[in-house]
Amino acid sequence: MQAVILAAGKGTRTYPLTLTRPKPLLKAANRTVIEHNLEQLEGLVDEAIIVTGFKGEMIRETLGEKRGAIKLTYVRQEKQDGTGGALLLCKDMLGDRFIVMNGDDFFSRKDMEACIKHNHCVLAKEVHEPSHFGIFELDGNKVKGFEEKPRAPKSNLANTGMYVFDKSVFSHVLKKTPRGEYEIVDYVKFLVGSGKDVVCEKVSGYWLPTPHPWDLLEANAHFLGQLEKGDIRGEVEQGVTIKGHAIIGEGTRVLSGVYMEGNVMIGKGCKIGPNCYIRGPVTIGDNCHVGQAVEIKNSIIGNGSKIPHLSYVGDSVIGENVNFGAGTKAANLRHDNKNVMSMVKGKLLDTGRRKLGTIVGDGVHTGINTSIYPGRKIWPGKSTAPGEAVKEDITS
Repeated sequence: MQAVILAAGKGTRTYPLTLTRPKPLLKAANRTVIEHNLEQLEGLVDEAIIVTGFKGEMIRETLGEKRGAIKLTYVRQEKQDGTGGALLLCKDMLGDRFIVMNGDDFFSRKDMEACIKHNHCVLAKEVHEPSHFGIFELDGNKVKGFEEKPRAPKSNLANTGMYVFDKSVFSHVLKKTPRGEYEIVDYVKFLVGSGKDVVCEKVSGYWLPTPHPWDLLEANAHFLGQLEKGDIRGEVEQGVTIKGHAIIGEGTRVLSGVYMEGNVMIGKGCKIGPNCYIRGPVTIGDNCHVGQAVEIKNSIIGNGSKIPHLSYVGDSVIGENVNFGAGTKAANLRHDNKNVMSMVKGKLLDTGRRKLGTIVGDGVHTGINTSIYPGRKIWPGKSTAPGEAVKEDITS
């Protein structure tokens, strides 16, 4: 069996993180989205066809030509004409039955196994606000209809972006939407309209979508929450307190006075401490430095980043090779206790989070005593002046 992984999109809603990398290479628990999904597919498929677009060469460089026992084949989508257009590029490479899945959401093996039992299947999840999603209408466990973000939803079963098809779907000629795209869900409508059964499996493992950068924090918390034991391969000095499960990579030194609470994952070649407080769930990448009197809470820190002293990072996602000047503070709570707002594609969006710090792109440098307001973002390679208060996103 084969899988088609749709990984061509630009990910504009996850800026600034996806200005320098494709969205499937974003990480939670020190694992990229696409690597996680390939691990879940191990033993279920023989080949994964990965449709790339924006910075697709980074995906190929990261994954190579094989992952475990899965052969990797790459197809480039030069024109961003939708998920249906991406699948059409793979038509002549596919056997009879295949999985199709979004490349920027985390899926579970349990749900993959459930879906591939059927000739035609969709994976759906019950959601609280169905008007924000594409929604399936069912007759028993069979798909009866589909609506995109309906004002009056007929169910609360959201489309997760995982499907099982056979090659009969290609007998249907897709038509462009008003946005000029081909939608893969039109194949589902075609199958239903042709009288074929399309089974709807409901998520029983997990589906962790990442439409916005702060959603990575939810995925990170989920995966760290699954840890049942620690694995310490680095050096931990006397005077370190670990209350929770800690994964500590080779070559990492955890110095005296470090206090870890909750589950924490730290990569290779890091220096942590002395005298810092890490409140999990926290993931720290490879070759990072977290120094004296630093507190990090519920955050993701990218490879090569340095938060060396007297700083606070809470509920934040920090990119790679970032350097925080001494005393940098990322505020994560509004004075009025309302949900944190953040700018996305020029519009102020309610993040749904009472606590959210900052989203920082790769290569950012902050001056000493920088203060960052909740929900603010800093674009890759930008910097702040000493004592600067970041009240608006820094994009230029």
